Amino acid sequence: MALQKSVKEGVIKKYRRSDLDTGSSEVQVALITARINDLTDHFKTHKKDNHSRQGLLKLVNQRRTLLDYIKRTDVKRYTTLIGELEIRK
Repeated sequence: MALQKSVKEGVIKKYRRSDLDTGSSEVQVALITARINDLTDHFKTHKKDNHSRQGLLKLVNQRRTLLDYIKRTDVKRYTTLIGELEIRK
């Protein structure tokens, strides 16, 4: 389940670090979070879709790896990113 092009462009515009930035860690985490939220809504109606659930777990692990990298390199960027994305309480 891919994101719609307009949603993807909006996420990239919001979280990019410069005008030409489309692949920084922050953008990648934001895109993965959008896909995770999409899949979470999907599972509310399709409870037995185990194949997509496996993909969701892979996305969560990929996001965790990127967040660990951001935390390791710049803690301030990490705290602002998880605050904006509302990943943690």
